Parts: sequence; C-alpha cells; structure tokens
Amino acid sequence: MRALAVSLLLVFPLMAEDFTVSSPDALRAALLGLKEGDTLRIAPGEYPGGHQVVGVVNLTVTALDPENPPVFLGGGNAWHFSRCPGLTVSHLHTRGQTSNGFNLDDGGDRDHPVEGITLEDLEVREVGPKGNHDGIKGSGLVNLTIRDCHLEGWGGQGIDLVGCHRSLITGCHFVGKEGFSATAGVQLKGGCSEITVEKCHFENAGERPLNLGGSTGLEYFRPPGAKHEAARLVARNNVIEGGACAAAFVGVDGAEFSGNTILFPERWIFRILQETNAPGFVPCRNVRVTGNRIVFRRGQIRSDVNVGEGTSPETFVFSGNRWFAEDRPAASQPRLPVEEENAVHGADPR
Repeated sequence: MRALAVSLLLVFPLMAEDFTVSSPDALRAALLGLKEGDTLRIAPGEYPGGHQVVGVVNLTVTALDPENPPVFLGGGNAWHFSRCPGLTVSHLHTRGQTSNGFNLDDGGDRDHPVEGITLEDLEVREVGPKGNHDGIKGSGLVNLTIRDCHLEGWGGQGIDLVGCHRSLITGCHFVGKEGFSATAGVQLKGGCSEITVEKCHFENAGERPLNLGGSTGLEYFRPPGAKHEAARLVARNNVIEGGACAAAFVGVDGAEFSGNTILFPERWIFRILQETNAPGFVPCRNVRVTGNRIVFRRGQIRSDVNVGEGTSPETFVFSGNRWFAEDRPAASQPRLPVEEENAVHGADPR
C-alpha cells in the first residue's frame, strides 16, 4: 500500500493550497511545508524576522488583511527567498533588520537567473543602521517588478539590484533617516540591463538617490563576464529631493534620464563616474538627459556636473531641460560637458 501511495503522489502532485497563519509558531511550521503554487496569508500582528524560503515555485506570501499588515521585527533578513521563480510578496511590513529587509537571489547560480518575481506594497524601515545593508536586495533576477513600496532608513541602498535584467521599479517612496548611512536610494549594478525606474519619490535618499551603475566585484557579475556595470537603463518621471546629487551615472553603457523633477541637490546635480576599471570594461557613456525640471541653489552646490576620470562625457546628450537657480536666477545656466539644445534657464519650472 505504501508503494502505491508513493506512486500516486508521483502521478498526482499535491494540489496548491491557500492557507492562513496567525502566530510565529504557525508561520514557522507553514514555511517547512510550502510547495508549488501555495498562497500563504499572514494575519495581523508582530512576528520575528529571519525567515528563509528556498526553491518554491509560484509562491504567494501576503497579508490576510492588507489594511492591517503583519510586521516582522529584527533578524538578519526579515525574509530571504532563494531561487523562487514566480514569487509574489505583498503587504508585509518589516523593521529593524541588521542585514536586509527582503533578500531575493538566484542561489549563487549566476548562469540561470530567477524569473518573474513581484514585490508590491511592502514597507521596509530601519535597516542597518550603517554599512552595506539594504531595504530590498535582488541578485540574478529577470522580469522583476517592485511596485508601490515604501522604504525609510537604511544603511546601504533602499533597493540594490545586482545582475538583474528586464525589470521595473515603479511608484516607490524612499525616505532617508537621520542616523542611517544611506549611500543610495536605488542602485543598479553588477551587469544590470534594461531596468526602468519610474514615478518614484526620493527624499534625502542618500549620497546618490539614483545610482545608475556602481562598483561590483567581478565574481558577482551576472551574467559572468559582463563588461559594464549596467546598460540600457531608464529613469523617468521621478521626483528627487535632496541628496548629495540627484543621479550618478557610474560605469553605465546607455541610459535615459527624462521627465524627472530635481529639487535642491546638496553638492552636485549629476555625477559621471567610473569605479570599475578592469580590463575590457567600457567607460561610462551614451546617456541622454532630456526634459527634466531642475531647481537648485548656486550657493549650495560645488559644481553642476562632477566628471570623474576614465569616463566619456562627450557621448552624453543634454536636451530640453529647464534649469532654475533659486537663489540666483540669472546664473541658472549650468556648465555641462557638452552643449545643450533647447534648454530653458532662469524660469521656475515648478
């Protein structure tokens, strides 16, 4: 009979289940038995962090009551999902992690990215507070969507993607917090490509609210052997308030920065940098900065564009931007590495 039962399981896989947990013990027990297609609903309340899920396909983890989400306190990662294609995580709150809020990866298999993860309506607070500790960290993911998430207070990056491709970050809110080191709001590096960041709001979100590119150890690039930190990125229709600069282009090979509103960067408006100089790596190049509204104070910033060594600023295109130095409107025209066409200077674009 036992042999018959086993053979039946092989022929008729266990059906996906939709089940609810309402205590830390029940959650830990449920995580041990997850299988393909399951939906796990978590009741309101406080739960410890430190949960890990490995190799479950098409899993959904969500709040039982989206209006009253469960809160996960402490731990290294609040949640770590490794090799979970088709994953959806929504309406969970985390606070006080020492490593990352949510960590999603390919299990170290850099040749086989994980497909189709969606993160929605997550809230991540107070990660770190100092060092390379992220609100949401993703490595080796394809067709990732991060939508309508709130991140407040982190040590490294609000969202840090390494070797991710064909992905979207939309409608998210990033708020820096005193006492948290916050190097970037969004960072896209390690071979990332074809990623769009749109309709997001950055408030004092670190040294580089948008870090398009970065600096990555060669052993972490996905795919292995990539010769750019990032390529074919889009940042559009965002609001970027404060930060040492609005955006840094760092070892990126092709990007669009358009339709954004920039308010009062503290040292520079843009940075063009090269931080990975291994043999064969392309210089930072081929970036279009078009149709943005840029409000700044001449008495505050050091220079309009900080250009580092080993870059190709002559390949940048600036076009149709509206520049306004609030404290000195007559000095609104910026010094750029190339001549700009169709710019407007000295009129408040707000």
